[in-house]
Amino acid sequence: MKITDARIFPYPAGDSTVARMAIEAGELGFDSLVAIGDVGHQSFQGVEILQGTIITAQSIREVLRDLRDPAVRRADVVYVDAGDLPFNRALASINEVNVISKIHTTRQNAFDHVAARTAAERGVAVEISLAPLINLRGVKRQRALNRYADILALHRRYGFMLTISSAARSILDQRSVREIRGLCELFGMTGAEVNEALSSVGRIIEPFSPVGVVR
Repeated sequence: MKITDARIFPYPAGDSTVARMAIEAGELGFDSLVAIGDVGHQSFQGVEILQGTIITAQSIREVLRDLRDPAVRRADVVYVDAGDLPFNRALASINEVNVISKIHTTRQNAFDHVAARTAAERGVAVEISLAPLINLRGVKRQRALNRYADILALHRRYGFMLTISSAARSILDQRSVREIRGLCELFGMTGAEVNEALSSVGRIIEPFSPVGVVR
């Protein structure tokens, strides 16, 4: 199974080209990236580029509308930004939604046992973005750590998938597999759990593939 940085933002959303970020990712221990934008499906120096898209909506009706958009349907991985508890419960039940993102911005209990059980049944993952751990300080960073600890506890109990992303907007934001393990230890994630999460994009796009091992 390929080891994937589950979300990056190459130029023009970020400062570095997708080719440069792919080369950097290969040097940092990754086999593939999910790049947000109209990047197509390509590879650079052996690093596969998957196309991702993000839906930011205020209602489930808007989400369902956007899922019919041809640009969204072309994406390999579809992310939807999290909201309140009813919204997140509904997201977890939509098969076309691959990853619930920005969970760290939600209130405590906005993703509960019902959403967790549904996500596990439907194969919907929850994103662990490293951006708040890298870029935030003080109370805001601690709040993100607490949210991730809550999500990790639910993951251990109900078994829904986690993804891990750098959310990098330049090569300076990208992190190695070793650095990611260290950051995830801050909220209690084990090395084995990090390995599993780094390989989960492959299971999202090929649900019946076996779990791999991080090199």
